[in-house]
Amino acid sequence: MNPSFTLFRQRLVQREEMLGTFVKLPTTQAIEIFGATGMDFVVIDQEHAPLDRAQVDLMVLAGRASNIAPLVRLADASESGVLSALDCGASGILVPHVTSVEKARSIVSACRYVGGTRGFASMTRAGLWGSRDRIEHMRAQDTELACIVMIEDLEAVEHGIEIASIEGVDAVFIGRGDLTAAFGDHPDAAQFAAEAAVRIAKATNAAGKALAILASTPADAAAFHALGATVFLVGSDHNFLRSSAANVLRDYAVFKGDQLRPGG
Repeated sequence: MNPSFTLFRQRLVQREEMLGTFVKLPTTQAIEIFGATGMDFVVIDQEHAPLDRAQVDLMVLAGRASNIAPLVRLADASESGVLSALDCGASGILVPHVTSVEKARSIVSACRYVGGTRGFASMTRAGLWGSRDRIEHMRAQDTELACIVMIEDLEAVEHGIEIASIEGVDAVFIGRGDLTAAFGDHPDAAQFAAEAAVRIAKATNAAGKALAILASTPADAAAFHALGATVFLVGSDHNFLRSSAANVLRDYAVFKGDQLRPGG
């Protein structure tokens, strides 16, 4: 039986419901913990966290060792940036700010050996350190690696169906935070972004591709599930740590400093 981290793309394109979270702390232990909980995947967040290639390499290793699919949200979507994440053994990539058909095609090309431009190397974790022959390695990587593009810019909304329809784009992630920010300080920014998100969801469904979101609540997830979403990111290691600490402070406030009182 194949390890779960090699089946992520298969489950993605088959529209299985999957749940994961962002990982921003430069550590392996958080990923091991998430793997032990039974989450399906983590997204190692190079875009918004201080994670260099060496740290990403260790975090991907932690994901594979914990049998949870490690994806990488890229800070650098160049061919070398894509190659770095894939050679480390990532199950796939999440690419921010894909604003055009041309950019989406270049990302897909960088992901694939056959028909693409990915630089060949088999003496890597992705290549099982040379234990597979060239053809087997290329076939496995082209089959198992997920390419997920993020639509989160106003110009990309207008080309949503064209971007989603590109062969090799496996899923679309709606970046609602950036969409909202794109409307600046307009009082209806949140509403405009919500309407744009629905347009992206419909375009993704029309293209026959999987849809991913960052869910803020179970109700939010349910609403987008009704719109076709099957991949849900919930929070992050930062968020879980902060919210748990805040809950502890709330629950134990009676014992804290000047709030200490007898019989509390």
